[in-house]
Amino acid sequence: MLYHSAIAVIRRPLFAAAALIFATAFVTMSQAHADIGVASRSVPSAELVGKGRMTYLGFKVFDAELYAPNGAYRSSAPFALKLTYLRNFKGAKIADSSVDEIKRQGGVSTKQLENWGSQMRAIFPNVSAGQSITGVRTASGSAIFYLGGRKLGTISDPAFSRRFFAIWLGNNTRNPRLRAKLVGAGS
Repeated sequence: MLYHSAIAVIRRPLFAAAALIFATAFVTMSQAHADIGVASRSVPSAELVGKGRMTYLGFKVFDAELYAPNGAYRSSAPFALKLTYLRNFKGAKIADSSVDEIKRQGGVSTKQLENWGSQMRAIFPNVSAGQSITGVRTASGSAIFYLGGRKLGTISDPAFSRRFFAIWLGNNTRNPRLRAKLVGAGS
């Protein structure tokens, strides 16, 4: 009887330690998986690649998170870029700023910029601090946009997707430090 009591006393801490290790592993695994809601349907096995904060002249603008299959980002594969705004913005201002950044990259006609600008103005809503817009680059190269769990719209032109996401993820981005945090310094 004493032997069984001693074994029970030894087993309890071992069981507790095993439960703690399992719980920690579960929390770590679930944190790595996508926090992008319905957008994850277009990004299979989505996991966080990287995250960072965009500031401008000392003002906090948004927090960015990049998700890709198994946490491995490739510009030609599906991925999701989630921007959580830290200030209020008009949807038209988001669209116009995006057009300006795409134009800065060069190689896009005025007509194409106008077309993409009008599509973005029709899609992007006004946002309040704390709201997130998630842009998904699909396997076919389309861009789908979500506000929280609600689909906002799609722009099916793969050239748009390349140019739009290059604002943050391209080699010619205005903010290379944010890019490095999102995709990794070696990308």
